[in-house]
Amino acid sequence: MATAPAVHRPEYSVVIPAYNEAGELPATLAALRAAMRAESGEGECIVVDNNSDDGTADTAARHGGDRIVFEPVNQIARARNAGAAAARGRFLVFVDADTRISPQVLDDALRALRTEAVVGGGALVRFEDDPGPVGRFGIRLWEWVSRSTGVAAGSFLFCRRDAFEAVGGFDERLYASEEIRLSHRLKREGRRRGMRFTVLTDAPVRTSARKLRWHSGPRIVAYSLFLCLMPFALRSRRLCGFWYQRPASPSGTETAAHKESR
Repeated sequence: MATAPAVHRPEYSVVIPAYNEAGELPATLAALRAAMRAESGEGECIVVDNNSDDGTADTAARHGGDRIVFEPVNQIARARNAGAAAARGRFLVFVDADTRISPQVLDDALRALRTEAVVGGGALVRFEDDPGPVGRFGIRLWEWVSRSTGVAAGSFLFCRRDAFEAVGGFDERLYASEEIRLSHRLKREGRRRGMRFTVLTDAPVRTSARKLRWHSGPRIVAYSLFLCLMPFALRSRRLCGFWYQRPASPSGTETAAHKESR
């Protein structure tokens, strides 16, 4: 009996969730493609169109997305899981649609995973533009949290595919902080396997500061405190509306958005 030919699979898959991100994707994909060209291992780029209406899918296809996956339910955890389900690589790298990564940070992540001693991790984050006093304080606070607790920011998270599947992927019950939940689950899975979860510090990723332009400093601080004091709110789309709404459009209508639009 003839055997089926072996299926060729890339070493790693980069998953980018995107809702109405036609404006951000060209720069994000250009940076990603430059990083992937510098890599020795073969990779693929999957863009998840999370029910966009601005031509996100076409933009992704024109600017370097290898495959476009459609996820109709507007939720960041579902979008990321949909991309992971379509991925073929044994390593998964999640990058936000407004986040630019360098060749070094991608190489550092893949090198860590190839050691078989790392189950997953993240990287430090910097804003592309001056975020102002609140943004500078926030990024310093997050850096302290990330370093001291070993959790990854959603803008850049990497892991072994088998570990991701073992812990059930991103928790679709949550509308925010799903990357923190996944970080903790991967850390526990890593301990079970004798592996560690690491936060890379040599090459930070660069992400948009647009959320800081959309909302006032006091509002951002108040909302962050609210989620810290009322963690049950993470299970409510309405109470997590801060992450799911953009400011009024020129026509005066408010548009829904996702946490990848931070």
